Amino acid sequence: MRTVPPTDRLVCSAKGCRRVASHAVIWRNPRLHAADRRKVWLACTDHRDDLASFVQLRGFLLEVVEVDRLTSADG
Repeated sequence: MRTVPPTDRLVCSAKGCRRVASHAVIWRNPRLHAADRRKVWLACTDHRDDLASFVQLRGFLLEVVEVDRLTSADG
């Protein structure tokens, strides 16, 4: 079983950003991923909306949650 790392080690996925992530943008490309697959991009507060918008425009966004709500199924 995969464990979720402590939130103090989670780094924003935005290019060039090294801030601590506080949000998880959860998405899936239905053409590539099985229905139960959940891809996660981590986001700091400043990049949450940009990352979510990027996948939402493509129809891939599932949800945006706080990182402390991630489970072993996310990844």
